[in-house]
Amino acid sequence: MRRSIGAKRNPESAEAILEAAEAVLLEQGYAGFSIEAVARRARAGKPTIYRWWPSKAALLLDVYHRQKRDVDFGSGISLEDDMFRFVRSLLRQWRETPTGDIFRSLVAEAQSDETAAQALAGYMRERRAQTGQIAERAKASGEIHPDVDPAMVADMLSGYAWIHLLTGRLDEDDETIRSVATIIARGLASADRK
Repeated sequence: MRRSIGAKRNPESAEAILEAAEAVLLEQGYAGFSIEAVARRARAGKPTIYRWWPSKAALLLDVYHRQKRDVDFGSGISLEDDMFRFVRSLLRQWRETPTGDIFRSLVAEAQSDETAAQALAGYMRERRAQTGQIAERAKASGEIHPDVDPAMVADMLSGYAWIHLLTGRLDEDDETIRSVATIIARGLASADRK
């Protein structure tokens, strides 16, 4: 068994646990994923895992975030282009990697498990702030009105992506995604740009 150094994460042990969690998820799917299976695979104690990840959902969110790569938050060229690139890359990520199945399962579990709901809410606060940077850039450039709440823009984009994830429509074409970005950007445009 690997040695823990208490509440502070030992980087080597944490990495072994995350690798084990990814392997268990890949081999057994969400239904077969458990802290016990991860502990066996990582040769770590369940108390160590629970000390660092207070729930199965918290561990799964770290695995999800670790696997979620190459999401494009745009380059600041325009709000419309940034939103298009973000949504397109997120749908592609969910479609082409295990992340879509992981996140869909987490959302489902959060409907009936308070611990999972809290973990998901915490994760979404962080993601909302990051996605909101798209609107922050547009505000700074004067492309949208200064009163626009970046968190609301993040919710609009996430809502569009989530409905596609939860209804199995991850293969949306670029033209449709571009149309959605155009509609949202026009709605957010400052009065002098309309």
